[in-house]
Amino acid sequence: MTRQEILDQLTEIFQDVLDVDDLVVTDALKADDVDEWDSLSHIQLIVAIEKQWHIKFNSREIMSWQNVGEMVDTIAQRIGQ
Repeated sequence: MTRQEILDQLTEIFQDVLDVDDLVVTDALKADDVDEWDSLSHIQLIVAIEKQWHIKFNSREIMSWQNVGEMVDTIAQRIGQ
């Protein structure tokens, strides 16, 4: 799976969880950039992402992410890309 394919799937997850149909997910996107991305929706995003790829993140990984790009890096690492 390419980085772009991961981003495409994340876009669908983010749009669904945050209920923002026109949200464009990029490597540089941060929670501060999206009004609907609060602490509760962050947990919902993590759960949806873990479910999508059948992976589990640890707290250290989640806390270290500064943007979506770092999240993508972790996903790619976990799925062997």
